[in-house]
Amino acid sequence: MEEITKEELEEAIRAIASTIGKCEKVLPKLKEGTSQHTLLARRIKAFRIAIELMERELVRLHHDDRHDLSRRSEREP
Repeated sequence: MEEITKEELEEAIRAIASTIGKCEKVLPKLKEGTSQHTLLARRIKAFRIAIELMERELVRLHHDDRHDLSRRSEREP
């Protein structure tokens, strides 16, 4: 699988966050206890988990970039 860039992760987070907002607007219109309500509530939760994982990956990538820069500067005279 090809490497995912920070920019791609950031765009994915924006897209999913937008979808969460739209889902949250619809959720109160659905009758609680129906399959549609349950499915949408679970979908929102899954999207939030996805965003959390992507944000963790962004932090990791940022940390790796900083670590690489510091190692390069140590090697340079």
